[in-house]
Amino acid sequence: MFKTFRTNPLLSRSLPAVAAAALLCALTGQAHALTLKVKCETRAGRSTASVDAAGLAAGQYGSTVLSGANTASSPLDVAVAGEVGFDYASNPKDIHKGAAPIAADFIQGQAVTGVLLDAHGVELARKSAVCRAR
Repeated sequence: MFKTFRTNPLLSRSLPAVAAAALLCALTGQAHALTLKVKCETRAGRSTASVDAAGLAAGQYGSTVLSGANTASSPLDVAVAGEVGFDYASNPKDIHKGAAPIAADFIQGQAVTGVLLDAHGVELARKSAVCRAR
């Protein structure tokens, strides 16, 4: 007749979880780890900051920078080869080149926090940086 086999209970519970995780990674295309770099600088009468992300799935992303009580946001941008970058500046020349505008005194306490957002405004990553003073 039929022969009965016993399966390892741990294996039978963990195998579906592993399969689900693999399927999720395949569907979202996010097999690489997300990395976020935040840089900032202050000069006499100027502030600059940048938020750069890598390891992203195809799509649109945005960013926000915070310093003290100050907040600035960028327009959405498309990830190219899994990377996207956002610049913030108080210098009119940099703003004309595409940087999101911030006030000359935007950076408070020589620190900035950069936040990466998906196209729906959901926070994906956050990182803080100490600003270089020149």
